[in-house]
Amino acid sequence: MSLPALAPQMPDKQLISSLQKAGFLEASGDAKFTTLTGGVASEIWKVETSEQIFCIKRALPKLKVEADWFVSLERNRYEVAWCQIARKIAPGSAPRIFFQDKEAMFFCMEYLDPVHYPLWKNELRDGRVDPNQAENIGRNLGKIHSASASDKKIHNQFPRTDIFHAIRLEPYLEATASKHPDLSGLLFSLSRETAETRPVMIHGDTSPKNIMLGVNGPVFLDAECACMGDPAFDLAFCLKHFLLKCLWVPTARESLLKCFEVMIAAYFLEVSWEDPAAVESRTAKLLPGLFLGRIDGKSPVEYIVKEDEKNKVRRCAADLLVSPSSRLMDVVDRWKKELSR
Repeated sequence: MSLPALAPQMPDKQLISSLQKAGFLEASGDAKFTTLTGGVASEIWKVETSEQIFCIKRALPKLKVEADWFVSLERNRYEVAWCQIARKIAPGSAPRIFFQDKEAMFFCMEYLDPVHYPLWKNELRDGRVDPNQAENIGRNLGKIHSASASDKKIHNQFPRTDIFHAIRLEPYLEATASKHPDLSGLLFSLSRETAETRPVMIHGDTSPKNIMLGVNGPVFLDAECACMGDPAFDLAFCLKHFLLKCLWVPTARESLLKCFEVMIAAYFLEVSWEDPAAVESRTAKLLPGLFLGRIDGKSPVEYIVKEDEKNKVRRCAADLLVSPSSRLMDVVDRWKKELSR
């Protein structure tokens, strides 16, 4: 894993002691620790010793956002489980985990050099929008969903539902409802329906900021929201970024919307656990709620700051929530109309 680095900083003694007992640090503690940025839910360090470079990730009880947002530390365990399972299904699709401390709620994983593993969000921001990457990501996501659908052992590794509600459904759908009383019933209904649909193992945070582009394919990071859930959530959570980034990188709009199209085509080729049309319908229904949540929820995107651009998202999302479509390309068509206003 690799993220932008800050000044060197030492973790606390408990973490150091655990690493020494596990043989990752010498007793002398002769190692360089650098705090990495990029997320709001965990502390992340890059560790450089004389023998290796790796990353440490430890969950935080309160997320680093303005709103009071508290989530169980046990999500750290489920992230490890998701990474290990995903790597077996699609080799290289998640960081390799070296060590896990289930009591202190942290783990060690491989360091991925950004020179060789650029962050997808940065590529999109800089206008390097490659539909082939979207296709690869859609295909791998579909494979992971499909392989986990009928595996009871995988299902048993994710018994909890409250963490996903606390870190995804409440902040993105239910908190948004408080700012849109006219849409409140629809948003809470989406939250309930999504919570009750649990056929596959989902990642829960399939944002471009959590996907690195490796030579051998995409690498999914930050699976802190992993659980048994609705595959429509993972797909919608990723697709909404192509729509939002049309406002951030207007010169790349055509390519961004092409990414939307090729991702869903690749993904639905892998859907085997139910009728693909049913997954598409739920995704098309959920997407506008998540779209609106990135403007008026607890974790708004940082790059849409103009009120007129926020209102474009609000109008399009409200229209789709009130008059939903079962087809994802209809969502794109309505967004195109809003962009042309």
